[in-house]
Amino acid sequence: MRGLTNIEGIYFLGIGGIGMSALARYFLSQDYIVCGYDRTESPLTDTLAEEGCSITYEDSIDSLPVLFSDPSENDRVLIVYTPAIPKESILLNFFRDNGYTIYKRAEILGVISRDTDAIAVAGTHGKTTVSTMTAHILSSSPIDCSAFLGGISKNYDTNLLISESRYTVMEADEFDRSFLHLSPLISVVTAIDPDHLDIYGTAESMVEAYGEFCHRVRPGGTIILNENIASSLSLPGDATIYTYGTGAEASFRAASIRKEEGSYTFDIITPGEPVRNIRSHLPGMVNILNATAAASAAWCAGVSPEIIRSAIGSYQGVRRRFDVRYSGNEIIYVDDYAHHPQEINALVSAVRDFWPGKHVTGIFQPHLYTRTRDFAEGFADALDRLDEILLLTLYPAREKPIPGVSSGMIAGMMKNHNVKVVTKEELLPALENVKKGLLLTIGAGDIDRFIEPITEMLKNRNA
Repeated sequence: MRGLTNIEGIYFLGIGGIGMSALARYFLSQDYIVCGYDRTESPLTDTLAEEGCSITYEDSIDSLPVLFSDPSENDRVLIVYTPAIPKESILLNFFRDNGYTIYKRAEILGVISRDTDAIAVAGTHGKTTVSTMTAHILSSSPIDCSAFLGGISKNYDTNLLISESRYTVMEADEFDRSFLHLSPLISVVTAIDPDHLDIYGTAESMVEAYGEFCHRVRPGGTIILNENIASSLSLPGDATIYTYGTGAEASFRAASIRKEEGSYTFDIITPGEPVRNIRSHLPGMVNILNATAAASAAWCAGVSPEIIRSAIGSYQGVRRRFDVRYSGNEIIYVDDYAHHPQEINALVSAVRDFWPGKHVTGIFQPHLYTRTRDFAEGFADALDRLDEILLLTLYPAREKPIPGVSSGMIAGMMKNHNVKVVTKEELLPALENVKKGLLLTIGAGDIDRFIEPITEMLKNRNA
């Protein structure tokens, strides 16, 4: 890979993505000129612009700043893109046709992972929470860390941490096999449920890719696996292998779990000194497991049990991961990024556990035609666990329509008849008379654009 010597500017195609924005912030901190394109404006792009990025929302050569528009000067810049950028993008093809040096986001992370002691967290579910919690634990200790996160940490109000520590925590994205560019010292895998079948074709192919990811760990490195998946993966013979979970054979075991008012208290049994009386304010069994995974990685990095206990207790979570946006006398509003049937099931379980007996209204936006096609029945089953469902029209992202695939496809499979498909324009009016209890927004598309309007509507309603 070409180095950064004599590079003045870096252009990000898809700069508004959560992972891309972290990289943009990183290079801004290193005094590079940082510019980029995204399809739509968002709070993330607004923040980047305030921090010094020049951002355009036009897929047009005319929108390029001078530094990036002259092919004769292309040795002064690098282009970084996300696979979510369509192949027909005018800007992407301009850079390709004119000999610019172009890298995927994952390739840049790969360089960073080789230059530091990387802790890479992968998995079809849980990786954002686990990586963010791991970063928080290390940042709370003398070891410290830099971090490239897949969400906005509530503790730090950012998706990027920069320090002089030798450790870098990063979320390892399985999409497009991007995580195979990484060379971590410590690898964590949380789950390998089928996903991204438009890329992998079969669940078996995806599992094979996770096995390849495990083999990307450095010689003599460490691999930490959810106890339920360890036997499914091909593992290198020269790595230290740990498992985590609640089973008796797990290397790191959550034990003595007690539910208390608004929190869970539990122990983590480790290969060394146990971590006793951890208190977590995150709901659901899934977050006890996430905390156990993060504690495992931190323990392997040398963090003491006392700091692990304290840091898990002070961890505030990630925006759009069980994110309580409003809590009133009549209604509680929670936003979550869940976009896979298993994630929705975990969310609903946590909600029912935390607030038993409350009426739950869910708003779900399916994300991608292929994912909706592949998991429509699973989505229907998960959403059937809610009392009332509003299905937003499907968010296509990078994909072209697939005949017959829509939000209505999911609605037609549901047993719960209290379901309605609504457009974005119809959503807020449909919520004017939302029932008391819990309101959930669920999904990975642009449903996040409704978070603030819904929050304000509920505040005004209950003023």
